[in-house]
Amino acid sequence: MNDWPEGYTGDNRGSRYGRGSSSAQPESARVMRQVRRGPAASPGQAGYGGGVPQQPSYVDGGGHGPGDGYDSGYNTGQVYGSPGGRGPGGPGDGMYEPRPAPDWRRRIKVTAITLVTLLVVTSVATYFWADSKLNRDVDLSKVIDRPEAGEGTNYLIVGSDSRKGMSAEEKKKLHTGSAEGKRTDSMMILHTGGGAPTLVSLPRDSNVTIPSFKGSDSGKLYPATGRQTKLNAAYAEDGPELLVRTVEANTGLRIDHYVEIGFAGFANIVDAVGGVEMDIPQDIKDTKSGADLKKGKQTLNGEQALAFVRTRYALAGSDLDRTKNQQKFLSALANQVATPGTVLNPFKLYPTMSAGLDTLVVDKDMGLFDLADMFWAMKGVSGGEGKSMNMPIAGNTANGNLQWNTAKVKTLVNQLKNDETVTVSGN
Repeated sequence: MNDWPEGYTGDNRGSRYGRGSSSAQPESARVMRQVRRGPAASPGQAGYGGGVPQQPSYVDGGGHGPGDGYDSGYNTGQVYGSPGGRGPGGPGDGMYEPRPAPDWRRRIKVTAITLVTLLVVTSVATYFWADSKLNRDVDLSKVIDRPEAGEGTNYLIVGSDSRKGMSAEEKKKLHTGSAEGKRTDSMMILHTGGGAPTLVSLPRDSNVTIPSFKGSDSGKLYPATGRQTKLNAAYAEDGPELLVRTVEANTGLRIDHYVEIGFAGFANIVDAVGGVEMDIPQDIKDTKSGADLKKGKQTLNGEQALAFVRTRYALAGSDLDRTKNQQKFLSALANQVATPGTVLNPFKLYPTMSAGLDTLVVDKDMGLFDLADMFWAMKGVSGGEGKSMNMPIAGNTANGNLQWNTAKVKTLVNQLKNDETVTVSGN
């Protein structure tokens, strides 16, 4: 059965394009059956034999006339069944609700929690990092016959001439020399408690009696012989433990913590904080320490600062004037370290902490909170909240050493033990 329209058979296709045709011209469009709604067309109308059936009108674009009741939606924009073409059901169907306003209270809360968590984690990590760097090499349990503890805390702060880790070039630059062993260039007692802190310098030439002591390495007991010498000789003889033992025996004041820093560490800390501003009281030129400073306010770098605190030969009061300069500088340094510009700036804080912790030598019971308490007290002295003084001196002994004023020292020690305001004046 032939499905092609009437009068259009395979025999009369003629020349056409495709299906083996040799003609290069395409065939005319094939006329396919049309599906028409409504009654079939009469034979006299557009039948198969009458050509192409009449095509429906596309007035509305869908084959519907203007009177058949069909609305395509193109005239109203409701192509997809909603006003404005937004989707089924329009804005009332709940599918496209307006975007809610940001919940700022929740955002602020989440941000605050995140920042606090980050701060806590950073603080804890910093604490353990710093604690691991402390050199707890001094064992105060080796010190014998110790005085009773008083109120508050007493720190023995020592500046040594240790050249450990310094290159030949650094020794030359800092004018430290190359002497073997270690000696003390400065010794101070810092008392902290309920009141204002007190900083007392112990001149290195102070005349003291070496008491009985136990060797820090050998454990051997050395009996007292009444031998008198300079205070710094105790450190040179058997290190920090004998120095603590000698200070306690000659003052009656118990030392709770020991802190020591060498030449290199001191200079590195000063450089790490960007220098320390000082008001130099006079022109200072000392070939032994390397100091070459002019009178007036100026910022000292590490090299200049070390020369300043070591100078004594260019000063009228020699070691007594040097201890005063050391107090002023250490207080200024502590004040500089405790400023927001250092504490809140990680690019300054961590190098400063690293420079100090790498070279600090402390006792085995010393913790970071103790160290912070010490620096905070030093800052208080610098700010005028505390008192700084030398150990009261009565004069010189027969051997040329400095003799302490026994009566004043006794009053001073009693006031420190009881955590009272110090009324004694030093030299």
